[in-house]
Parts: sequence; C-alpha cells; structure tokens
Amino acid sequence: MKMLNFIAIDRLIKEALLEDMPYGDITTDLLIPDTNISDAILKVKEDGILCGIDVGMRVFFLLDDNIRFEKLKKDGDSIKKGEIIARIKGNSRAILKGERLALNLIQRMSGIATVTSKYAERIKNYKAVVTETRKTMPLLRMLDKYAVFIGGGKNHRYSLSDAILIKDNHLKVVGSIKEAIASVKKNIPHTMKVEVEVRNMDEFKEALEAGADIIMLDHFTIDQMKKAVILAEGRTLIEASGDITFENIEDIAKTGVDIISIGAITHSAKSLDINLDFVS
Repeated sequence: MKMLNFIAIDRLIKEALLEDMPYGDITTDLLIPDTNISDAILKVKEDGILCGIDVGMRVFFLLDDNIRFEKLKKDGDSIKKGEIIARIKGNSRAILKGERLALNLIQRMSGIATVTSKYAERIKNYKAVVTETRKTMPLLRMLDKYAVFIGGGKNHRYSLSDAILIKDNHLKVVGSIKEAIASVKKNIPHTMKVEVEVRNMDEFKEALEAGADIIMLDHFTIDQMKKAVILAEGRTLIEASGDITFENIEDIAKTGVDIISIGAITHSAKSLDINLDFVS
C-alpha cells in the first residue's frame, strides 16, 4: 500500500476525536482562551523509522485548518532520539485537543515500520519478502498495512474480499484441498489468486497438483521448507508462516521461499516514543 486514502482516514480521525471528547475537552476549554496561539514541536525519544506524519498532521488540520504544520522528516526516514520531526503553530486549544490522537497514530505506525524494517533488513540479500497478516488493529488496518510498506515490507491481502485463502478450518468443512480449489476456481474472476494453507508435505503436494497459486507452509521445519521449494520448481509462490522470529528469519529466507508472513509486526509492535511539547 503505497498511498493513503485520506477520505477514509479523515472519517477514522473524526470517529477517534469523537471518542476522545464526546462533549468537548472540558479542561482545555475552561483553561485556554479560544484566541490563544502556541508553538509546539514533535520530538523523538528513541531511534526508529518514521511513519504516519501526514496522518498526524491531518488530525490538527481537521480541528483547525489554519494550523501551520511544518514537517522536518517524512515517512520512511530514519529518526534518532532527540530529533525534532515537526513544528506546529496555531490555536492552542486545537493543538491540545489533537495531541493525544496524533501521537497515538504516529507512534503506532512508526513502531510497526521500525520492527518491519528490522526483519526486512535481515533478509535483504534473499528473494523472500516480509509481509503482515490480518492480525491488525480493528479499524486501523489501512494504517497498519501502510506502516509495513513504509518499513520495507510487502502487503498481504487487505481483506477477506481480496483473494482466496483456504485455511485448515475451511478444509474441515469442505473436505479435500483438491475439492476446495476446484470449487473456488469455478466462481472467481481470472484476476484473483488462490492460496492454500498446508500443514504437512502430503497437503503441500495435493495443493501443488490442484493448481494453487500460492501455498502457505504453516509451521514447517527448515528442512520441510527446502523440500517444498525444490518440489514446487517455481510453479507456485511459497509462503512461510508460523513462529517466525528475528533469530530464524534468515534461515527461513535461505530455503528459497518467496514470502514470509509475520503477525507480530502488527499485533505486537511496540509504539515508538514521540512527544509533543509546547515551546511557547
């Protein structure tokens, strides 16, 4: 996902602002005159990869379109502890009301981009790419996936509507992999891919013979991955999934798989520490 849809993002921001101040910000509204103008900075508290600066900026613009937001860094930039990434000048009330939401979004997105970049850097000398899963924060998937891309990863399917992914629970209902693939291929457009999750070599062979476009190796050993790659002979994309760690990802990439999906880069990413401070 190279670009953000700000029509959707504005809707998300408005809902989040409504959650944060359903009846206004009583502290700010009682203490700060509505004509007061302030200067503020966004300052980084730890090293990482910046992501979400335009999303954070949009929070303030929706509260007051006269706010000046000067970006000193852009998405994808490496940022260091102590750096100032943006300067803000405008209505004090608007800055205070948008502070927490803007930081929450930038911090989360930067955290995802940062951890993704570490995994991507680890396997940069191999053909495999790092991708996320659907283990994203509800309603924030667009932002989570964008952060993965900014961190150097690729994006998996965006939603259940995008592609066929036949998993173990589907197969428990349908029966065989061969039946499942044949059934869906009768009903999907020619532009749609069919992926199948397999748990052992027998299932892998069945999926390969049935014409799966992508085969996900669920918790395969390194040796099993190597055998699957050799057996496939490039006829299908092979995705490794399950128990992927920073320590074993390079060994997995060495097997020749095409894709390595890691749920942890979104569901367990630590937010990057960034502060907003008033300077006048």
